[in-house]
Order: sequence, then C-alpha cells, then structure tokens
Amino acid sequence: MTDFGRDDIKIVSSTPRKESPRKLALDVEQLDDSGISGRSSDDSAMTDQLEMSGVSSSKKALQPISPDDSPDLGGRKTVIHFQNFPEMSKWSEIWQRHHFNITFLIITTLLLIYTIIAIVISGFEKVKILFGVTLFLWFCLIYMFIREHFGSGIYHYCIQPTVAAIDSQWKWLKWVCLVVLLVLIGLFLGLDTAKEPERFISVAGLFMNIFICWLLSAKRRKVKWRPVIWGLALQFIFGLLILRTSAGFSTFKFLGDTVQVFLDYTNDGAKFVFGDLYMNHFFAFKVLPVVIFFSSFISVCYYCGLMQVIIKKVAWLMQITMKTSGVESLNAAGNIFIGQTEAPLLVRPFLSHVTLSELHAIMTGGFATIAGGVLAAYIEFGVSASHLLSASVMSAPAALAISKLLYPETEIPESLDDDIELPQGEERNIIEAAAKGASTAISLVANIAANLIAFLAFLSFFNALLSWFFSMVGHPEVKFEFICSYLLRPFAFMMGVRWQDCDVVAELLGIKTFLNEFVAYIRLSGFIKNRREMLDARTISVRSEILATYALCGFSNFSSIGIQLGGLGPMAPTRISDMAKIALRALLAGTIACLMTACIAGILYDESMYEGRHPINATIATPTVFNSTLLSTLITPTNSTA
Repeated sequence: MTDFGRDDIKIVSSTPRKESPRKLALDVEQLDDSGISGRSSDDSAMTDQLEMSGVSSSKKALQPISPDDSPDLGGRKTVIHFQNFPEMSKWSEIWQRHHFNITFLIITTLLLIYTIIAIVISGFEKVKILFGVTLFLWFCLIYMFIREHFGSGIYHYCIQPTVAAIDSQWKWLKWVCLVVLLVLIGLFLGLDTAKEPERFISVAGLFMNIFICWLLSAKRRKVKWRPVIWGLALQFIFGLLILRTSAGFSTFKFLGDTVQVFLDYTNDGAKFVFGDLYMNHFFAFKVLPVVIFFSSFISVCYYCGLMQVIIKKVAWLMQITMKTSGVESLNAAGNIFIGQTEAPLLVRPFLSHVTLSELHAIMTGGFATIAGGVLAAYIEFGVSASHLLSASVMSAPAALAISKLLYPETEIPESLDDDIELPQGEERNIIEAAAKGASTAISLVANIAANLIAFLAFLSFFNALLSWFFSMVGHPEVKFEFICSYLLRPFAFMMGVRWQDCDVVAELLGIKTFLNEFVAYIRLSGFIKNRREMLDARTISVRSEILATYALCGFSNFSSIGIQLGGLGPMAPTRISDMAKIALRALLAGTIACLMTACIAGILYDESMYEGRHPINATIATPTVFNSTLLSTLITPTNSTA
C-alpha cells in the first residue's frame, strides 16, 4: 500500500481489469473509524468527487491530495485502488522470479568490461587474478543458465539412462573397474616411486592402516567395500591433483598465499584494539584475533550462499561415488570448512533418526578434520597454508571410508538417495552476518585459550612427575614426549617419515592424541622456524614437516570426545547413549584417517618437484615473528633422545 501523505486517503494497487487493460482505473473503498471497509454502491459518483478534488482517473500521474481538498465521502476514510499496466505487472513478475540471476548478470557484465579496460591499460600480468575471478563468475553464470533451462532434460535423457545402464551391469562392471583402478595405481606407484624407497614405505603404511581397521571392525563380514575403495580413491585423486599436477599445485599455492595475505589484515584490527605493542603478546593478541576475523568471514560466506553451494557439490560427489547417505555425505563435506560441532548443525533435523553407522561417520568426520578458524591460527604459526588446505580436503573422504570400514552399515538409511537442503542464515544483511560470526568466535577463542592454559600446565606437571620418578633410577630425561617418541615411532615411520626424524614426529603425534592438535602444531612450528632461520637447534627435513602437517590436521584427541558429546547431545538427546557407545571407535577412526592422509601425501610428495619453487615447502607471504617468551615456553622443541 502506497501512502500519498494523507491519513484518510490511500492509493493501493489491484489486478488489472480485462475490459480496459490499458486504462488506469480507480476503485474506491471506504473505511469507517473502526477500520472496517466496504465498497461504495456508486463508484462513478465517488470517482466524480475524487476528480473534483484533484484525483484523475486518466493515465496521468496521481497527485497527492491536500487535507483541504479532500472529498467528503460521508465522514469515512477513503482508500483508492488503482490498476497497473499489464507491462508493469509483467516486468515486476520477471524481476521477482529472476532477480538474483539478473543482478548476477549485471555484476558479471560490469566486471568483464572493467577487466577488459584494466588489461588494456595495465597489461594482462597485473590483471590475471581479476581475469581469473571474472572467468570463474562467467562460468558460474553459464552453468546456472544451462541448469535452469536444460538441466531437467540433460538429467532425464543423459544422466539418468547412463546411471541406470551402469547400475544394471554393476555386478560385473564393479570388478572390472576395481581391477583397472588397482592396475593403474600399481603402475603409477611402481614407476613413480622406484627411485625413492621412502615413498614405498608410505604405500605399506596405507595398507597397514586399512588392515588394522578391518581387524578392529565391529562387523567384518558386513563390510561394504564400495565406500572404502571410493573414499581412498577420492583421497588419492585429490592428493594427485594437488601435489603432482602443475594446475593443482599452482591453485593451492595461490590459495595458500592468498589466505595468508588475507589473514594478515587481522593485524590492523588487533593493533587498533591492543596497541602498537600487541606483538609482545603474540598468541593472545596476534593469533587469537585471526580466529575471530576468519569466523566472521565464514559467516559472511554463509549469508551469501557461497558455503552452501560448495558443501553441496562436495557432498554430491561423495554421495554418488561412495554410495553414502545424504546425511553423512553432507556432514563430511561440511567438516572441510567448519568444526566438529558446527558441521552436524547442517543435518540437525535428521540426527535423531540416523543409523548407528551414520552417527559413527558423523563423529569420525569431526575427529578427522579441523575447523576453518583454527586452521587460520595454524597458518599464523608458520605452518604451510597450502598443505593445511589440501589436508582438509583429502581427509573428508578418508573419514567416510575408514568409518564404513570400522563400523559398516547394516541398516537402510532414511536419506540414502535424498538431496538435503542446507538451511539459510537468519541474518538480515551482510553486516549482521559479519557481526554474528565475530560474536560466535568469542566462545571459540576463549575455549582455545583455556584449553592451552590447562593442557600446557598439565603437561609440565606430568613431565616433572615423570622426571622425578625416573630420576630415582638414573633417567631424569624420561618425559611424556620421550615415551611417545618410542610408542608411536612405528606409525611415524610407516607414514614415510625419515628414520632420523621419527622420534620428533612421534612426539607430535602423541601430543596431538593425548593433549590436542593445537599444542602439537605449536611444537611443529618451532621446528619449521629452526630450519628456516638456520638456528642452532633440532630440525627435521621438509618432507617430515609436511607429513606431520597432514597427520596432525584433525581433532582426534581425547578431549574432543567431551566436546563432541557436549555439542551433539543437545541436538539429539535420545542418541546420547549411542554417541557415548561409539565415541572411542570414532576417535580411532578419525586418528587413522589422519594417518592415511599423511600416507597419501608421503606417496605423492616428490621433493625434487619443489626444489627451487618458493612454495608449499617452506615460506609464506609474511614472515611470522615470535617473541622470546613464547619461544621459551611453547615453541622451542625439546631435543629428544633417540
């Protein structure tokens, strides 16, 4: 309803009359003081009175009526209904139905024009990033157009018959595919790793982890090998694209460098809030603000719908290849970007009805991956952004594969072939989304700080206790890290870590499992810093650093069991006992999934490919400065005794 400045006369639109489609007709509706309306019995008489008062029923623009010129219609308030032109109604309907596509088309067109002008003025080299973004947006626009106008036809006449034909012959076709896949992988590994025995060790470690999972499976005879094989195949394909192809390598290097530069803008906010000396308290005022900034960014991406699109596409890929249910596929895809308690929110309405195997897969996905906020913090420590990003992607299918091996599906999931719609954010605008993301991160930051204080204090106490106890027999050097370096050394070696570095990587695995991955990454960053700055301290090889980066990239530690039970319990109160029952098994699955991701990286990582390339190996866009207090308390690694 459009108000023309008067309380007793209002102009409102109505549907056009068929008898006069091009005439702006007027109807008059009377409202008494109680607000009850009724049509006048003599429309023409009222129209005459309105025209005398300055309101015309012609095509001319309607003029507001001053209080002195208001028509006398029996003391009642008057509402005037007018009919729009059919052309106006048509364009309005088109806009309402296609406003997103029209807006997107206008933006991409303007961006294309600007990109062309920029190339002419500045040259392609300076504009290549903008050109890539423009090209990607136009690809999305063309994809949306094809999907909207031809999607159903392509699905019904191309995709559906092809899938049906494959399914009808799948009994024998699956064995052909399996044999071909194994032969191709075998040939690749044989030819590619012949000169590097260390990579053969990673192959053996991969099969060792699979055998351990099968041996500890809840129902070995019920294992369905399709999700297991396809999960490992997807993990291998992702790793191959990222680590061994120029396009994948360049893409993830670019993403890693871009993320690093993007996160460095947190410094401006931290400097304003904490002052110029904020770097003197590196962790509290430099690292934790990064978590807040990145959480706000993720919230904005959700508001814009970007995260939903990416998560759904990744989930679709895993669902059609691994034949997992919509719930567990969507949760696994969400774990790439968000944390172990946030990802289940995507499937919250289904949690009360999922099978035990699905619930196990949901919990495993949380243990096998990390959240975007803490990933940003690890990058700030100096850990390779490219490898952290690739580890997050590779661990998602591995988590599903190992989960289905340790706890096979024996029931029929309700969402086996369903596409689950992701919920939209409740924020009203992008500013509210950014503010909500920042506010949500406060609890995460507080949790990180509190856990670090508690766990580091506990570790120091436990080490002092062990040192005192073993000093009675002449071995005061025995500490928690020392014990882990022996107990977990076989697993580090089977990942493909060089033997001289196995004690250090085993320590990191123990710290990650029994304390948390945050402390482990802090320790790892110390070794990275020692190598980069050529300090007179213990160092490990670049290969060992990279494999440790992959192995530590997950929330698989005992403290996360409490976090998951506390987060998932309120979402499905009736399933708390089931969650507690399978929690340890899910933790084991998450741990092995991380180790298998490291094994895949060990198979594919070719150190000769990275020599002389500035990248992934080592350096990041902006060097990280650590203060002496942090070095002495957190980062400086202990010299382990082999």
